Amino acid sequence: MHNVIQEVTQRIEARSAEERKKYLARMEKARHKGPHRGALSCGNLAHGFAACGQSDKSNLRSLTQANIGIVTAYNDMLSAHQPYADYPEKLKQAIREVGSVAQVAGGVPAMCDGVTQGQPGMELSLISRDVIAMGAAVGLSHNMFDGGLMLGICDKIVPGLLIAALSFGHLPFVFVPAGPMPSGITNKEKARVRELYAEGKVSKAELLDAEAASYHSAGTCTFYGTANSNQLVVEMMGLQLPGSSFVHPGTPLREALTRVAGQQVTRITELGSEYTPIADIVTAKSIVNGIVGLLATGGSTNHTMHLVAVARAAGYLVNWDDFADLSAVTPLVTRIYPNGDADINHFQRAGGMAFLVRTLLDAGLLHEDVKTVAGDGLARYTKRPELENDKVVWRDAPAESLDESVLRNAQQPFSSHGGLAVLSGNLGRAVMKTSAVPEGAESITAPAVIFSSQHELDRAFQAGELDKDCVVVVRFQGPKAIGMPELHKLTPPLGVLQKRGFKVALVTDGRMSGASGKVPAAIHVTPEAVDGGLIAKIQEGDLVKLDAENGILEVLVAQHELDKRQPASIDLTDSHEGMGREMFAALRSNLSGAESGACSLFQNE
Repeated sequence: MHNVIQEVTQRIEARSAEERKKYLARMEKARHKGPHRGALSCGNLAHGFAACGQSDKSNLRSLTQANIGIVTAYNDMLSAHQPYADYPEKLKQAIREVGSVAQVAGGVPAMCDGVTQGQPGMELSLISRDVIAMGAAVGLSHNMFDGGLMLGICDKIVPGLLIAALSFGHLPFVFVPAGPMPSGITNKEKARVRELYAEGKVSKAELLDAEAASYHSAGTCTFYGTANSNQLVVEMMGLQLPGSSFVHPGTPLREALTRVAGQQVTRITELGSEYTPIADIVTAKSIVNGIVGLLATGGSTNHTMHLVAVARAAGYLVNWDDFADLSAVTPLVTRIYPNGDADINHFQRAGGMAFLVRTLLDAGLLHEDVKTVAGDGLARYTKRPELENDKVVWRDAPAESLDESVLRNAQQPFSSHGGLAVLSGNLGRAVMKTSAVPEGAESITAPAVIFSSQHELDRAFQAGELDKDCVVVVRFQGPKAIGMPELHKLTPPLGVLQKRGFKVALVTDGRMSGASGKVPAAIHVTPEAVDGGLIAKIQEGDLVKLDAENGILEVLVAQHELDKRQPASIDLTDSHEGMGREMFAALRSNLSGAESGACSLFQNE
């Protein structure tokens, strides 16, 4: 093992010893010998199987077979989740064939950030993670289940489902993906048209044509944003079947993998032969494996919050210093948009997850000695699934990448580090995704231009007020302020300014997520503006310094001057009402800071 990987893992374990001990004690208390429904009264149990067919009802009465709870995030507006429509019936049938039963335990909401981007609904996006966790917990709380299958792919959905599963950590869970859509127009071309539209050089109809040619069918969007980062991370953590993340929907291999996932969870229940509760899978080692996989591929910065919250759900305390230290020794081995021109399908064809796990294991950057839903040892994930006589078999990954412009081995990476920097200074703490930032642009000192929304910035750009070197500060976007929406509308105009030769950067207490790109951006600034953050005291024209190489984020104003200033304030009423936002006031006010996971579920423990 690389010594830094080992050191970070050990300090997470030491820092978390007391919390992890409490968590495992809770899980042991929740454990039940025999089927969990055996603890129910006759009236409880009769309610639980009243709607089942006779065969399932008989099996549930017998108290000898496992019952698997399915939690689904299906809706047919979300392209990645549309394939889940018939998954419950397929999974039930596969599970019946091995003598067990499955029931849909519940459904949870699934927001598409692509639809809500720049809209009021986006201010519910991050909060939806905690709602999903709570909703899944309600479904599982019937205590009818001996294991679970989690159907979710995108953004906040997988972290929410994972947090819920860990609250029922005495049970095994398998995450069941549905796969990405086929490639449409290139992400580079899509970005080009977006920038042209921002400059007024193409029409809205032409922009819509480009977007529709990119997002064009069922399946996950093909760029490497949070959805595909989710899939990569949970597979790296051993929570999905090996090689199952990026197989297209509706293909014979996809159908077969779904069937195997359903049957595999029955084997790892306490009634099966290989009891493997999720509490035994999600350990400090598997969490570090997930972070390393994320960093090695330039994945979504959203996981600097999600993985912190997920770790907390398992009794572990992870912080941004852990990310920074792992990033410093993790080579960047992929180029997937927005860190390159390729999409996730090109990554899959180049060798995909099996090659990625293999090269990182060979370099001593992953813990091999972990439990997974497929059995002991991460080496199982160096094999990729294939169909042979209609059955899934796993074969060794290719020894070499099949496309080194997309995927390389750890000895010949695109970069020696993982492309994530943690910045600190008088403005607080922030993260910066550096993997797509052009060489020489990682550091900038320039006058601040202040905005309180991405819409204000867009108007200033259209008016030509930003044609200069500047650090754009967009504040009052944090968790407690307005739920921390993603600020993707900033990307095209800032990209245009950069192309025009201006030195520009972004500082915000909001999010940019997996689409963070070539503009240096200090995001997730904490403390946020409404929670005492100095970002609220920056004034127009103040020099602001971002230095990713040295980890610096500062406003270059004397402390005595800053002490005299009153923090800016704005009326956030318009962001707290309408589109259902008024119902989330209590959750929003209880969200922790970004480095603590921007989470409402654990801070009072």
